[in-house]
Amino acid sequence: MYVAIAGNIGSGKSTLTALLSERYALRAVYEAVDENPYLADFYADMGRWAFQSQVFFLSKRLKQHLEEVNPAVHVVQDRTVFEDAYIFAQNLHLEGHLSQRDWSTYLSLYEGIAPALRKPDLLIYVRASLPTLQAHIQRRGREYEQQIPAEYLAALNRLYEAWIAAYDLSPVLVISSDTVNYADDLEDRELLFRMLEGYGLSRPLV
Repeated sequence: MYVAIAGNIGSGKSTLTALLSERYALRAVYEAVDENPYLADFYADMGRWAFQSQVFFLSKRLKQHLEEVNPAVHVVQDRTVFEDAYIFAQNLHLEGHLSQRDWSTYLSLYEGIAPALRKPDLLIYVRASLPTLQAHIQRRGREYEQQIPAEYLAALNRLYEAWIAAYDLSPVLVISSDTVNYADDLEDRELLFRMLEGYGLSRPLV
């Protein structure tokens, strides 16, 4: 069972990844955010550092997928390589931070390896409004994230909605972190677990 968790910055993906890993004994594969040496520079000057930052994320995610997701029997992944290409990099191209040449180069890298990647058995999309994203970002306190423009988060949300509407690699479960507080509310958490068990998750997975 490969469960992929998708969602915008601050939507609650990492919290959900940890909860599912603990409850269902899934191997957790987390996003390598803090390892990106370009990230602080990127948020300060997106046009200057967009290509370098996105190529770093793509290379790390591809390596994770091939080494940790593909061979694992039961795994939950915090953000997918599909989002890197079709949400984050595409948004930077649409906003003019990635030139057509850089976007084409990036896309060719992604498309060259994508056929070798394991497809999810279930994709969980954590939907969150802009106020919820901003509240979560402020609460977790990563300094470089405090300067993320609201317009950037809103643009990502629009691309997420379009991507989810067209996604057909696996079943999709959409969860609103505006209304389902699985981080702090035990009743909400148990409700979520019951929903997931309808998609084949069980304790323990066998």
